[in-house]
Amino acid sequence: MMASITAEQEKPASVQEASPEAVVVRFAGDSGDGMQLTGGQFTLSTALAGNDLATFPDFPAEIRAPQGTLFGVSAFQINFGSSEITTAGDAPDVLVAMNPAALKTNVQALKPGGLVIADTGEFSKRNLDKAKYETSPLEDGSLAKWDVLAFDISALTLEAVKPFGLGNKEALRCKNMWTLGLALWMFDRDREPLVNWLKTKFAKNPVLADANIAALNAGHAYGETAELAGPLKKLHIDPVPSEPGLYRTITGAEAVSLGLVAGAQLAELPMFFGGYPITPASAILHNLVKMKEFGVTTFQAEDEIAAICAAIGASYAGQLGVTSSSGPGIALKGEAMGLAIMTELPLVIVNSQRGGPSTGLPTKTEQSDLYQAVYGRNGDAPLPVIAARSPADAFECAIEACRIATQFMTPVMLLTDGYIGNASEPWLVPDPSTFEPFPVKFLEDTNNPDGKVLPYKRDERGVRPWIKPGTAELMHRVGGIEKAIDTGDLDYSPATHQAQTDARKTKVDGIAAAVPAQDVCLGNDKGRLAVVGWGSTYGPIHQAVRRARRKGYDVSHIHVRHVWPLPANMGDLLAGFDKVLVPEMNTGQFKTVLRDQFLVDAVPLNKTSGQPFAIAEIEDAIASFFDGVPGHAEGEVPVNDTQLPSPEA
Repeated sequence: MMASITAEQEKPASVQEASPEAVVVRFAGDSGDGMQLTGGQFTLSTALAGNDLATFPDFPAEIRAPQGTLFGVSAFQINFGSSEITTAGDAPDVLVAMNPAALKTNVQALKPGGLVIADTGEFSKRNLDKAKYETSPLEDGSLAKWDVLAFDISALTLEAVKPFGLGNKEALRCKNMWTLGLALWMFDRDREPLVNWLKTKFAKNPVLADANIAALNAGHAYGETAELAGPLKKLHIDPVPSEPGLYRTITGAEAVSLGLVAGAQLAELPMFFGGYPITPASAILHNLVKMKEFGVTTFQAEDEIAAICAAIGASYAGQLGVTSSSGPGIALKGEAMGLAIMTELPLVIVNSQRGGPSTGLPTKTEQSDLYQAVYGRNGDAPLPVIAARSPADAFECAIEACRIATQFMTPVMLLTDGYIGNASEPWLVPDPSTFEPFPVKFLEDTNNPDGKVLPYKRDERGVRPWIKPGTAELMHRVGGIEKAIDTGDLDYSPATHQAQTDARKTKVDGIAAAVPAQDVCLGNDKGRLAVVGWGSTYGPIHQAVRRARRKGYDVSHIHVRHVWPLPANMGDLLAGFDKVLVPEMNTGQFKTVLRDQFLVDAVPLNKTSGQPFAIAEIEDAIASFFDGVPGHAEGEVPVNDTQLPSPEA
């Protein structure tokens, strides 16, 4: 799913007066209905139209749940508009429900007065029973608070593809393209890019290509020609004002992959990636396989332990070792992470978090691996932790992980999550020349006057040298047993272990001085309330704080990229606020870290449903801090915010 556009290209006419700045659409259906494909291609058309957007794919853990069941529903939500978009939106304006189960599991999220588009062809007695409906909701008045447009999409699809001689089952697989065609008409989208995509996708089977194109055109024509009263209208959303340049849509997994390759290039190193398939991290391996021309070697290991150990071996040999997984796999890699910390070799570990514990919620999102990342190894085994806040941000975070790993000879963990990994947003492709290289310097001559190499002799930052095996006169030993100062010889005496434990901690703690100072994303650098977040909570926090400031609340948004060690100014920054609120998708892990490090009375706002925060949830929590506080009545103009962008829909 990719689109390239330039901001200079011609824009459509101005949006109609009645047109909203943003619209949220959710496609929902059975896992076999192709909702992720439909959503992905609608995203493509939206990007080409120049709108800002954010998406949220939401699908079941089962490879193929029983057809028509409630737990087999797959959904794709997209928020797009002519102003800045940072979340996939709260309540949808439009719900496309392909069967009763999709309607039942999603309709309560729809805005009052929103539009339901339903396929009556799927509302059979059998499917209604599977969805636990006693009567059809299309007929019993239970959908009265929404506009409902119900017609037989299945029959219309069969009619559209009839000339191509497909069997009934194959013909109905074109139903998602019919639905997409209607959506393209509703939002004034061009069909040509989708037609070209279908021709490419089914290049080896032109009949299927033609059938899907016919279904797409039929759905579009239905919107154009059907005499429908009421809810179905054509709506044009203007492009968002954008900085000139080359844009594409990008998922978090794609951004991590590109960022890792860019980081290796900036370090002037070949990259070795050792991985093992696991949801939602597998896409990183899939992407890196395609990048061999950039000096990338990929290895699908027999298990998680082999994957990380192979990456450590590559780092020992002078390459940039990288591995990736999700929470359960990171747990398996724990002992080997300790080995990388003890040997002090560069390694990047990507954790695409999902709901846990154990298998937990494989396809849902959560931020519950923070303790695991910061503390979760045996012994005192510190490593830096970086968290990406959005799909596009994952690119720069991956580069930063490579920089810290190679410059400080340490493993680094990069945290994303299922939402970031699967979601997509427009990305202004950066100019490579704007990134400062950080080329690695290997030790090539002895670093000791008596001629004996000292592989663990530390520089002023506490960093040991990196020595390629086979370098003349620099033979040395590495391993997991405690080692003597400077020489690296085996030495697990009490004094040595104390000194080396302190040295490893001091090195990682010192990274705080080598990362940017923590900034304030929105608001002032002191005041009544700071909302502090990390990772994928960025979007809903930012919009909630923006809305709250428009109401006159003295609230600021701080979002942390360098989770461990925290930026050097973090304590002083937090001390400037009366209260600190920490929304996170766990039971309060970052809140505990902040309390521990800065003795700040951070208040948690926790969510562990497998779904991202809604903007309104955080907005309500902010308001609760100001109930009864003089000078914060709703509607007052906030100080220093006279030109805030319009709040997101």
